[in-house]
Formats: sequence, C-alpha cells, structure tokens
Amino acid sequence: RLAPNSRPNPHRSPLGTGNYDINVVMAALGTRGLAAVWWDKRRPLERLSLPHILGFLLNVPSRVTLGSLSLPLSRPHWLGVRRLGRTFYNLDSKLAAPAAIGAEPQLREFLREALARGPSELFLVVPRDVEEAGTWL
Repeated sequence: RLAPNSRPNPHRSPLGTGNYDINVVMAALGTRGLAAVWWDKRRPLERLSLPHILGFLLNVPSRVTLGSLSLPLSRPHWLGVRRLGRTFYNLDSKLAAPAAIGAEPQLREFLREALARGPSELFLVVPRDVEEAGTWL
C-alpha cells in the first residue's frame, strides 16, 4: 500500500529478502493502534518510562552467512524485544527460541550494547495515546 506502483519496491531490500524500512513497520503498527517512536541514542536509556512501552524494535547490523560460512559482510536486521511478566525477551528471528534478557537493568544494558554495535536504530512500540502524550519519557 505504501508504493503499489513502484518497481522496485523502495520499502524493502533490492533482493526482496526482507529488511523492510521503518515506514512499513509504522504502517503495520498503526493498523493496531500502535506507534513506533524513534529513540535518539544520544539520550540516556534511563529516561525511558518502561511501564508505558509495549516493546522495542532494533535495526542492527547482522553478519551475512551462507550455510555455516560467515562472510565478512553485514546487513541491517530487525529484531524485537518484549516483556513477559518481569522479564524482557529478545525475539530475534535468527535465534532458535526467544532469549531471556532479564529485568529492567539488563534490558537497558542490552539496548546500550545493541546501539553501540555500528549503525543501529531503536524504536519504542507504544500505544497511540502514549506517543501523542510523550509519556514514554
């Protein structure tokens, strides 16, 4: 719906292997009454108001592999983080299963490390009213 008559599609990788751009993610979240808020990584992560945030989306560099061979290349990759109870989980599709990150202090460290690894971006997934009120801070 974002670029129906455009070839190639400007919202995904040229090879058609995923890594949709944030416009696609934002449009999908909007159909559920949610929003993606870009996090300025110059801000301290301690400013996040975690009770108002439903989840996190990270776009991080990921090694390119062919079978068991790891190439000296990386490409952008999306991964999600979500809380279940008091524990946050890494929902990276490249993992065999969701991986427990831990509680709030471990989450902040996980995000800090992810943002430090090359060109990475962080988006907060919040309800629309939280986005409008700015209560994720």
